[in-house]
Amino acid sequence: MTLLASSLHSFGVVALLACSLAHAGTQPDLSKITDATVWRVSNRNATPSVREGHPAVHLDARDGDGFAWLIGSAFAEGRIDVDLRGANKPGQSFVGIAFRGVDDTTFDAVYFRPFNFKNPEIPRRARAVQYISHPQFTWEKLRADSPGQYEAAVTPVPDPDDWFHARIVVQGRQITVFVNGAATPSLVVTQLSDRRDGLVGLWVGNGSGGDFANLEISPR
Repeated sequence: MTLLASSLHSFGVVALLACSLAHAGTQPDLSKITDATVWRVSNRNATPSVREGHPAVHLDARDGDGFAWLIGSAFAEGRIDVDLRGANKPGQSFVGIAFRGVDDTTFDAVYFRPFNFKNPEIPRRARAVQYISHPQFTWEKLRADSPGQYEAAVTPVPDPDDWFHARIVVQGRQITVFVNGAATPSLVVTQLSDRRDGLVGLWVGNGSGGDFANLEISPR
């Protein structure tokens, strides 16, 4: 192999490796949830725990939204995978992921209402997963202005008191949500904000706590 060919080959290997690393998933360390240099927890107490031998986090229940922002995250496109657990408590369990966030008032999020997973009332079952874009597009505004467009039932239906897996895929302005490895998405929406990147955070809603594990962020 000539020196030029060898150099080109080496450059190609390095470029391929760099490309692979750029698209590889990262698993933020949930065991460091109390480390203020890694996570910024807002309006909640965050407690490290363990799920099946892997680090997990519990956020307690309080009034208002609660967050655990991953400091330095700058997610634009790709996918976010996470295991979540809420509870079958009507109006008291809202658990999900915030992304393309600026702060506690400006963010997009996908969250779940586990108490609606198996609700016998079909209209309520159709409100199991929700997209919001604060500060302008709250769930109340979206439900009033665009009923059924930004929330949906979840398929397959998880146990409302047990862990379930969510995959949030962000491609341009399209946001697609898959649950428990399903090939068919539970929710597909078009992003309402004009933000193109921002922070990723664990999110719980008003009066709600929740558990999180196996968070993986895979930029595209």
